Amino acid sequence: MSATDTGLPLRLRGIGKRYGDSAVLRGIDLDVAPGACVAVVGRSGCGKSTLLRVIAGLETAETGTVDSGHAALAAQRDAVRLMFQDARLLPWKRVIDNVALGLGRAGRAQAQVALDAVGLGSRGGDWPATLSGGQRQRVALARALVHRPRLLLLDEPLGALDALTRIEMQQLIVQLWRQHGFTLVLVTHDVAEASALADRIVLIEHGQVGLDLPVPVPHPRAPGAPALAAIQAQVLARLLRTPDVVVPAGAETPAEEQEGAMPAPLSLRRII
Repeated sequence: MSATDTGLPLRLRGIGKRYGDSAVLRGIDLDVAPGACVAVVGRSGCGKSTLLRVIAGLETAETGTVDSGHAALAAQRDAVRLMFQDARLLPWKRVIDNVALGLGRAGRAQAQVALDAVGLGSRGGDWPATLSGGQRQRVALARALVHRPRLLLLDEPLGALDALTRIEMQQLIVQLWRQHGFTLVLVTHDVAEASALADRIVLIEHGQVGLDLPVPVPHPRAPGAPALAAIQAQVLARLLRTPDVVVPAGAETPAEEQEGAMPAPLSLRRII
């Protein structure tokens, strides 16, 4: 699979979104450089998946803009792909035909290249039901990559996998991201996963960006490395001081958390 063009830059300005009387996103500003990998973390219900769906065009923001710095992202949808936690494969189509959906006559040849890239080149003729969870996610990744995206959005893609398969998928995602140069935005509950993959971690709290932390650790990254542990501790310390609340529309942002809150053990890596 040949390399993509330069990753697509991403610029969010003043993104706001409500569901009824609850403000889920409250004036989000975010810049992502071309080819960067940014992980978005936060408590359940903080708005991180909603933010990703706004970027993908699956939800409409009530305020603000999403663009690539020069043009609205809506005009560049062919360069954007979204991968979900559920692989969403069509059970009545073989693996290669799932990957080739929408590609026309040359689709099967392109799909085979994509399957080779994710280590499933020999499984194209199989049915989705015969694959493990990790293999189905590899197929979903191949289905996204076959379109040569410049911006790849991942919404909790590894959350349902066992620990070893999750690490293998993390390594594959990093390998393909570095090889193809696309911009990558990942939503995850797993702080360890965020630090393993991303070169920035953005924490959403109360519908706003509460923390924007660089991860200046070169790849490949060894799990449990002291530098990663320190970054995880910093993110967790902020998360664990943040009440799990939904802010009513029009309400003031809660004051900064009080000092002296008791930290949770650093072995806690997932905020559910």
